[in-house]
Amino acid sequence: MVQKGTDQVKRATIILHKNRKKRLEDGHPWVFASEIDRMDGEAEPGDVVDVANHQGKYLASGYWNPSSQITVRIVSYAPGIEMDEAFFRERFERCAEHRSRFVKDADCRLVYGEADFLPGLVVDRFGGVLVVQILTLGMDVRRDALVCALTDVFAPKGIYERSDVGVRSLEGLEQRTGVLYGECPRIVEIRENGLKLEVDIVEGQKTGYFFDQRENRASIEPLMKGWGGRSGIELQNVTDEEGTRRAPVNANGKEVTFPHWDGATVLECFAHTGSFTLHACKYGAKKVTCLDISEHAIETARRNVARNGFEDRVEFVVADAFEYLRQQAKGVDDRAARAAVNREDGGKIDTSRKLAAGGGRTWDVVVLDPPAFTKTRGAVSGAVRGYKDINLHGLKLVNEGGYLVTASCSYHMKPELFLETIQEAARDAGKLLRLVEWRAAGKDHPQLLGVSEGHYLKFAIFEVRSKR
Repeated sequence: MVQKGTDQVKRATIILHKNRKKRLEDGHPWVFASEIDRMDGEAEPGDVVDVANHQGKYLASGYWNPSSQITVRIVSYAPGIEMDEAFFRERFERCAEHRSRFVKDADCRLVYGEADFLPGLVVDRFGGVLVVQILTLGMDVRRDALVCALTDVFAPKGIYERSDVGVRSLEGLEQRTGVLYGECPRIVEIRENGLKLEVDIVEGQKTGYFFDQRENRASIEPLMKGWGGRSGIELQNVTDEEGTRRAPVNANGKEVTFPHWDGATVLECFAHTGSFTLHACKYGAKKVTCLDISEHAIETARRNVARNGFEDRVEFVVADAFEYLRQQAKGVDDRAARAAVNREDGGKIDTSRKLAAGGGRTWDVVVLDPPAFTKTRGAVSGAVRGYKDINLHGLKLVNEGGYLVTASCSYHMKPELFLETIQEAARDAGKLLRLVEWRAAGKDHPQLLGVSEGHYLKFAIFEVRSKR
């Protein structure tokens, strides 16, 4: 509401086209420029405006930016809203209530844009520090009010801005980073599912860490034990000076003293800072291969592994995941070819083929958590090829009856297409897959029904069997 002295000037109203799709009535919080017929009244970019249908019926209120294709972002379905400090304080209290109910960890995503009815704003909590992304003009012009409300509701030690994202240019904004409040150490320790991790709030990806996979990482727990029998290890009665007890014994009759004898062997690709590696170790994995193309990411993963005391079970590999998977899969194929029985030669093994150098390793569990392969609709076909490639080769590296854990965070890679791509990879790999678990982002990333843009993360666990 624009004010001049004590006289109130009627708020500007956006009138929508008659023949538009009724997206707004279905709860979608964006109004595109192509849906707008005209504006009645005047407003400055960033101001709150009312939105009405072609008959003048009020539908919602949101902030306006004529420079953006998403011209209005809805913040309320009741007229008279003011986006002042009290508004932000009330919305943040609702965010806090939701997280306290559904998220055990204090470290989590506190504000998730449109899904928390605060479009253009993301807030993550790392230790005592809040990291904010301000993505739109309507939020940017209210920076002071939202910072004051954040300090009132969450009482942080510091607030750091990571608005270093390209989408701000679509709003006519420059990228920004820096301290907004208090003290913000660059490295902050957080806890997730009982594990300790470090987060670089200044140089880490996005806001510093990906909270959206929290529950998905915990879901791998059942995969990490029950593998000792494959190595010929069984629990048996063992008698010694202290009496008879149950203990693991190998095929040679010797007692196994390694505490994680029943654990899985695990490969994590695209490990970033090693979050799946840490969870695998926590849940009892015997040996984990932690791989990422970034030396910086692997060094962070090393420190995270050391923080939790898992050094004896983790090996680190700095390599391109695509090349690494192909190399190992080629070794698997070569071994199969060498072992093929040549009936004409009386069952001799074919040794004419050379094994791929350094290839042929397999694991009980293979985890593929790549970055987004596409951010545009036009690049979907290339993304499909990328997802098929890593899943095809990843499937070849899973021991018989083991598990493939695979994810996609590409919004344009729809769930049906993702599953179809994995099925094609399985067919080419000669594998049968049984879907054990299908998940999305965690509870601190709620989804608005009818807003498909929020349904970006796909996460699946498959049991892997050979057709032959």
